[in-house]
Amino acid sequence: MKILAVTACPVGIAHTYMAAENLQKAGEEMGIDIKVETQGSIGVENELTEQDIEQADGIIIASDKEVSKERFAGKKLVVVGVQEGIREPEQLINRIQKGNVSVYKPDVQAKADEEKQKKKEKENPIYRHLMNGVSYMIPFIVIGGLLIAIALAIGGEQTEGGIVIPEDSFWFQINAIGGAAFSFMVPILAGFISVSIAHRPGLAPGMIGGYIANNGSFYDSEAGAGFIGGIIAGFLAGYITQAIKKIKVPQAVQPVMPIIFIPIIATFIVGMLFIFVIGSPVASLFEGLTQWLEGMQGASSILLVLILGAMIAVDMGGPFNKVAFLFGSAMIAEGNYEIMGPIAVAICIPPLGMGLATFMNKRKFQRAERETGKASFTMGLFGITEGAIPFAAQDPLRVIPSIMVGSMTGAVIAMIGQVGDRVAHGGPIVAVLGAVDHVLMFFIAAIVGTVVTAFLVNLLKKDVSPAAVPAGGVSESENVDRNKADSKVEKSVPKEEAKEIEVNKLTDITNQDLIIPELTGSTKDEVIDELIQTLNKENRISSASEFKQAIKSREEEGSTGLGMNIAIPHGKSSTVKQPSVVFGINRSGVDWQSVDGTDAKLIFMIAVPEESAGDAHLKILQMLSRRLMDEGFREQLLNANSKEEVYKLLDTI
Repeated sequence: MKILAVTACPVGIAHTYMAAENLQKAGEEMGIDIKVETQGSIGVENELTEQDIEQADGIIIASDKEVSKERFAGKKLVVVGVQEGIREPEQLINRIQKGNVSVYKPDVQAKADEEKQKKKEKENPIYRHLMNGVSYMIPFIVIGGLLIAIALAIGGEQTEGGIVIPEDSFWFQINAIGGAAFSFMVPILAGFISVSIAHRPGLAPGMIGGYIANNGSFYDSEAGAGFIGGIIAGFLAGYITQAIKKIKVPQAVQPVMPIIFIPIIATFIVGMLFIFVIGSPVASLFEGLTQWLEGMQGASSILLVLILGAMIAVDMGGPFNKVAFLFGSAMIAEGNYEIMGPIAVAICIPPLGMGLATFMNKRKFQRAERETGKASFTMGLFGITEGAIPFAAQDPLRVIPSIMVGSMTGAVIAMIGQVGDRVAHGGPIVAVLGAVDHVLMFFIAAIVGTVVTAFLVNLLKKDVSPAAVPAGGVSESENVDRNKADSKVEKSVPKEEAKEIEVNKLTDITNQDLIIPELTGSTKDEVIDELIQTLNKENRISSASEFKQAIKSREEEGSTGLGMNIAIPHGKSSTVKQPSVVFGINRSGVDWQSVDGTDAKLIFMIAVPEESAGDAHLKILQMLSRRLMDEGFREQLLNANSKEEVYKLLDTI
């Protein structure tokens, strides 16, 4: 018999691996071939393959968090909490052996998921459908734009009329490929808006409708309806297709409806509407808008780019950003490059500005933010506005106004400097590749906007500092002297970066000074305080009260009393200076609300920095959890009488 198991817990530090170890041991003792996948803080390990699942006689999920069951459809499945995996591994295996378990059928769950999806679809459908089309369109814009930029940069020749690529040049063909990619832009936009509404049957009507919308020859227009027409065509095709799908037809006709009748009828209706009703008015509107933009001079053009710059920055890739971007792209098709120029500058300023801000003043940002700043700066170089999103999500009231002002500043300078962009993309990459007119002004605009953003963010943000000690935040059970000491330490010790430590064994994150052979506390709270004070004394944390709150929050999720006289309280907090384990023994035992009712005697407290780089310490904690399942090892720890003896035992992990 072959049994598979998955273990997981909300925090993924201890319970996950203890359950895995006990299931593995029970399987070996019972002569069962068992493989256990763990889903802990360090990710999925020992992952179950399709072949494993196919060959399995049953599956056990021992988890206190959601684990996907879809891959186990048709298999005998037992789903329990992680504590049962720790305490009752033999019983769980026995249930599968005796067939006392049902086969998992995802139909019921699938219906629930379908209802959830329907509910989601009712929320803001217009935006969701539009973004679906935009997401599929963007690769065509990027491919076309960059190929054209490369062709112009390498194969172009300066003439009185601008950069021209000779027709007999290899780069003329590259330019043509880029142009071909651009020609798909509006049909793809319309097609996938329609797919989002009506699924696969909506694809052909949407794409054909988008092609007609973009090709003015169908309705006697030189310009066509552009991306606005494509959006209209996509929504028309989607909703018309959806309406046709609801028509009841004879059963004999149903199989061919999605591939013949629905797309043909929907395409015919959308095409006729555009040719005879919608196309010409929308094209006229688009032509008028283009002429108005081309005629903009002085203050009116400045107002336009101020609005576009703000739209680009305000939601960093969201609907406002996309509308402004599509507007600039459409102007390129009309030969107006001086709208896309300021937009191309505005696009790169939010990520570049936030990256520069983290370099300028490290005190304003957490370590993780400074790492994000490096990535953000790199994304800005390639015109990816979304690089600023992590900063805006964490501190929107300071970050969003700063990046908006920076993008607006850069866009205005670009407009004044007559910066043009022949490619529907932004950032220094397009300037380097030769797609930008007035390159020097492009870089001046981008640099000024970036500096403005960085300066404003640093002006508005406060220095990163430890949380103030709350009044009355220390429990009454602590004695007065320790209370004063805590307060003094918490107020005087600045928050430090989490130290990066190479961890190969448990003793890399603990030492003899973090071992208490005889804990004096008689209650759970007293023992927690005693362990935290030891961490504080050894300068492993900068705020005892703040770390205690992290420990308490974890205990509220469920007791860390694992049974077998073990408790592993653990907390992740920015007050932790480096990964640490403090260990204490209480031979009388402490009530920890353990699942098996036993008192906790071996108590490991785990302190993890919130911004800890790497997961080496988590792997050590995984091995600790597994090792504690060995009854002989637990007995040795209980019988150790000195720090030295305990340390020697822990040094074997």
